[in-house]
Amino acid sequence: MSGDWSSILALLGKENGTDAADAPDSVRVPWRLYHDLARDCIERPLVIAQIGQSLDGRIATASGHSHYINGPESLDHLHRLRAIADAVIVGASTAALDNPRLTTRRVSGPNPIRVVIDPNRRVPTDHALLAEPDAETLLVTSRNVSGLPPHCSVLTPEGDAEQVSPNLLLEQLRKKGLRTILIEGGGNTISRFMTAGLIDRLHIAVAPMLIGSGRPGLDLPEIETLASARRFETRTYALGVDTLFDCRLS
Repeated sequence: MSGDWSSILALLGKENGTDAADAPDSVRVPWRLYHDLARDCIERPLVIAQIGQSLDGRIATASGHSHYINGPESLDHLHRLRAIADAVIVGASTAALDNPRLTTRRVSGPNPIRVVIDPNRRVPTDHALLAEPDAETLLVTSRNVSGLPPHCSVLTPEGDAEQVSPNLLLEQLRKKGLRTILIEGGGNTISRFMTAGLIDRLHIAVAPMLIGSGRPGLDLPEIETLASARRFETRTYALGVDTLFDCRLS
């Protein structure tokens, strides 16, 4: 993210022609949170992970249906994170199943570079990330790829070609000058970055909904006792009927 935090906040605050200070309560957003995020992004490289889930920790049904667990205010928040980020990362399963665009179309602000971890080439070429030129897209794969449109390019992963290393991928993105990285999904991709200790801020938007059997938001290594559980500074914000947990992991 380039510029200073005040200019970034000014940009984000002009959505739909409304200044943040004049916004009615129904659309008021947690500007303290964006102030802190913008400041941190300017001061140092930052990795943010975003999860939208139900009260029982599910990000989708067992069949993979997830549109939409969270309400419109949480979706706006996610798009603001994209506007702050230099790059947004998704795994192949999320890209193939959800067919996301990963743009900032709900808010003001630039589109981030889209990074798709797809070592086995599972994402169809007609999906939005590869077919729509809304933003530059990096396809992380060691497979031979031909016929990509001009907005797409291949980023050959370092190390194990079949299991992309979060550490090595982050190093590659840093070398490209991408400082603020958003890990958007899915649960497996976020869990791998979390296990590697690479996430600085974890955002979990919890919807007042119970799904039951389904796909978990996080799948982390087992621990024996709660003494080994991770605890960290957390602030909460209301996003419509949802509750956002802003967790500082670093």
